[in-house]
Parts: sequence; C-alpha cells; structure tokens
Amino acid sequence: MKVENNLDTDKVRGLVWRLAFPSMLAQFVNVLYSIVDRMYIGNIEGIGALALAGVGICGPVVTLISSFASWIGVGGAPLMSIRLGQKNERAATQMVANCFALLTGMAVVIMTITFLFRKPLLVFFGASPSIFPYADEYMSWYLSGTVFALLAAGMNQFIICQGFAKVGMKSVVLGAVCNIALDPVFIFALNMGVKGAAIATVLSQMASCIYVLVFLFGKMPLVRITFGGYRWNTMKQVLVVGLSPFLIIASDSLLIIVMNMVIRKFSNPADGDMLLTCNTIVQSFMLLITMPLGGITGGTQTVLGYNYGAGRPDRIRKAEKHIVSLGLAFTAVMFVIAQTAPGYFVRIFTREASYVGITEWAIRMYTLAVIPLAVQYTVVDGFTGMGIAKVAVSLSMFRKFVYFLGMLLLPMLFGVEKVFFAEPISDIIACVMSSCTFLLLSGRVLGDNRRL
Repeated sequence: MKVENNLDTDKVRGLVWRLAFPSMLAQFVNVLYSIVDRMYIGNIEGIGALALAGVGICGPVVTLISSFASWIGVGGAPLMSIRLGQKNERAATQMVANCFALLTGMAVVIMTITFLFRKPLLVFFGASPSIFPYADEYMSWYLSGTVFALLAAGMNQFIICQGFAKVGMKSVVLGAVCNIALDPVFIFALNMGVKGAAIATVLSQMASCIYVLVFLFGKMPLVRITFGGYRWNTMKQVLVVGLSPFLIIASDSLLIIVMNMVIRKFSNPADGDMLLTCNTIVQSFMLLITMPLGGITGGTQTVLGYNYGAGRPDRIRKAEKHIVSLGLAFTAVMFVIAQTAPGYFVRIFTREASYVGITEWAIRMYTLAVIPLAVQYTVVDGFTGMGIAKVAVSLSMFRKFVYFLGMLLLPMLFGVEKVFFAEPISDIIACVMSSCTFLLLSGRVLGDNRRL
C-alpha cells in the first residue's frame, strides 16, 4: 500500500500541515455547495430575497441531516486510526464494515422520516406563508439525495484517516465543482428556480459518493469496505465516540433554527423576512470560517488517534501545538476580512440597500470573537480524535448552552438585532473553559492511553 503520509515515522509538523491543508481546502470548497446555491437563488429575478429566506430556513435542517454523517464518520475513523496504531488491521477493517452498514441504514431512515414531516417542521422553524413554498420545494428535492450526501461525507473520513488527505479533498472538490457548473443550468437555463438548485446539489453529492465508494472498494487503501462481521458492540462504540461531533454540528443547526424562530417572534411582520434573509447570509459567511477551521482540527485527528493508540504522547503534544497555531492563523485572517470587507460578500446575494446595510453590521458583530474559536475547535476535536468523547461533548455543549442563553435573553432585553452578539459572547467564554480543561486534563489523559 502506498500512502501519502506515514503516521508512524513522518515528522509531526509536516504531517499536520499535509493533512490540515487538503482537509481545510476541501471544507472551504464544500462551503460552496450552500453558498453557490444561495448566491444564484438570491439573484433570481423578482423572488430572490424571499426565495433566499426560504432556503435559509432549510439550511440548518440540511446541516442537521448531514451531522449524522459526522456521527458515524468522525466517530468511527478515529477508532480505526487507533487500531491501525495498535497494528490490528483486522479490527480496523471490521470497524469500517460496521460503519458503512450503520450509515447506510441511518440515511434511509432519516430521509423517510424527514420527508414525511417536512411541512410542519418548516412552519415550526419559522417559514412564513410568503417564504414557505420556496422552503418546501427546496427541501422536498434535496431529501432525495440524503443517502448520497451521508455516504459521501461519512465514508470520506475513512479515506483521510488512512493518510489519503488529497484523495479526500478531491472527493469534496468534485462535488463542489459539479454543483457550481450545474446550478446555473438548472436554475436559469432550464428555468427550474429553487427546485433546480436542489437537483443540482443532489447530482453533485451523487458524484462525490461514487468517487468515495469506488476508492474504498478498490485496492489502494489498506482498510477497505467489506461486508459481514457486524457487531452491535462495535456500532455502539462508534455511536459513543461520534456523539461529540454529531452533537456539535446538530446543536449548531438547532441553534440556527432557534435563532430564526427568535427573529420571527421578536420582529414585526415587515422586518421579519428581511432579518431572516440577513441571517441566512450571516450564517453563510460563518460557514467560510467554521468549516475550514473544522477541516484543520478534524483532518488532523488521525495524527492524534494513531499516536494515542501507539502510546506516543510526545507526538500528540507536538501535533496539538501545530494544529492550534494553524487554527489561530486562519481565524485571524478571517477576522480581518469580516471586519473590513463584509460588503463584498453580502452583495453576492443581494444588492438591495436595506438588506446590505443591516447584514454588513451583523457579520461584523457576529465574528468579533472568531479568533478564540480556534482554541475551542482544537481542544474539542483533539479529545474526539483520541476517542475521549465525554470531555469533548461536555465542552461543546457548554458553549452551546451559553450561546442559547444569549440568543434568548439579548433580544428580550435589548432588541431583536442584538441576537447577533450571542455568538462572540459564547466564543470567548468557551475558549477560556476549553483552555483550562485542556491544561488540567492533558497530562493525565496522555499518561493513561488505555486502548479503546
């Protein structure tokens, strides 16, 4: 087997950089899935603003669905890495087989249930009568590709964690490029509007899924997809370890849904749809920060998991230093962009002056503390990569709880626009808590690398 990165002997700094950058780039390109859809939809003549608000209602629901891919993929891949570090290839292969079966079954169930209950869910999540038709049309077509979306994202983790970071990146880039090419064809050339955007996304996810499965069924990886050997104990272990990334992504989606509901509740009818459109653009910008940042901290988990399994705490400590440095550098660049040039991003979606002004302000406020966010991501994903799920979940949920309180209290006390301050407040507090936890627990954890 030829690998791009030798997790056992390569220098830690080089490993981190070679794994982080393809993963970061892949996630950056992956953001284009949603941003390109929203960009074209926002520019549909006559209905752009309302259609964008409708797709904004669907956005967190779509992300919530995709979080199940992280539950299985990010839950199983570190466990596979630990077993490879222990030189137990048979157990690593069994792990992949169980994850593939679990993810496939989960995708079918999620698609069926969400389709049946999509209409009351969209109304409950804040879709007004004027934007509901667009939200319902987009969601109905998007759900047809649930299996492709979950398998592409979830199984791609098992490619990256075997050292094939570039292959993992190519699978994501393939889907994004297809989406960019197909969107104008289906939305404008075929005059399908919102439905066309959803169909283009489904076809793009299908392309990524095929690429990932062809590779994992092929001869190049050491650990391939096989059938049989299914064990509930193995699946249960994946669900426990993957609970952290699942809750992180799922709770982010739920909080955006709650944020849309809060905006609808505390806004007057005339401003409600405008603020929902504003929030859709703000969340799109945040994806440009959080997904590449997650690529840095998530793509390098394999270094931590492998060396945890191999009992080499010195390499883990070196890796964590390089990971947090990359994260801080990236978020610092994005902070400068957010504070100095948000208008360029906003005008991709809309050029209506009333929308542009409030959205520029909201982006600046929402991103005030994105630099400390790098510490939170490094610590949480670091513990997840070593299979220490309880600590990772606790830290993540603490940040979400602070954000939730701020999101509810700030609009009540100071007006609906102040809801955008909930994010920086929670980021600062979470950074302090994560830093203290890491300093207190890292010595004990790395000194007790019991096999998982």
